[in-house]
Amino acid sequence: MTTILRSGTRALPRLLAVGTALLVLAACSSTVVRETPSSASRPASQPKYGQTVRVQRGDTLYGIAFRNGVDFRDMARWNGIGSPYTIYPGQVLRLYPSDGRAPATAGTAKPPATTTTPRPAQPPATTAPPPAAPTPASSGFSWRWPAEGHVIGRFSSGDATKQGIDIAGSSGQAVRAAADGVVVYSGAGLVGYGELIIVKHSEAWLSAYGHNRKRLVNEGQNVKAGQQIAEMGNTGAAREMLHFEIRYNGKPVDPLIYLPKR
Repeated sequence: MTTILRSGTRALPRLLAVGTALLVLAACSSTVVRETPSSASRPASQPKYGQTVRVQRGDTLYGIAFRNGVDFRDMARWNGIGSPYTIYPGQVLRLYPSDGRAPATAGTAKPPATTTTPRPAQPPATTAPPPAAPTPASSGFSWRWPAEGHVIGRFSSGDATKQGIDIAGSSGQAVRAAADGVVVYSGAGLVGYGELIIVKHSEAWLSAYGHNRKRLVNEGQNVKAGQQIAEMGNTGAAREMLHFEIRYNGKPVDPLIYLPKR
């Protein structure tokens, strides 16, 4: 009996330690937070209050969001659409939040008139230096050129016709994925892009390849950087070329900032 009690006494601290460790592990497992894309961690798309889009056959949420310059996640949230973002022909989608209210604007009442005393003349102020250009966001992965050829059209912020770069080439020339990703659009439903492919590289980054002669990949297909995804053409363009765009949170950015120097 004495032996059993002593053995139990020696084992008690060990049992307590094991029990404590199990409690700690249980607490940790209950507080694990999985990282998911959050609208709070990125700038929201600019809503287009009062505007809607009717889904046509062959449309995808990615394609509609791309065409209207908004992030697909914002568009999904505004319309209560969850992953995998299924939409249907005839469905009407809003380009603004569901409450439909535009931000309030300040009143236009004029302040009361006040008398002012003339001030003595002051020397001309020196011209302030222009504000520094914002630092481009980092994608966290490497980009590669989607095609060989000379750049004949450059990106221009705010110009709807220059949302990317144009690379001259020949009919049938290889068009390649600029980074690993999954094809989220493959079709010809976006006016001005001809035969178009859109690749999603992460929740925030997309790339687009327009004016192809032939598309070689389908929606949902995984692609690797450098893999041929299309043949260059002139669909929707005046000559054989590739129109290439990179979009961050739905907004076009200058591809030449991200592509390696030639």
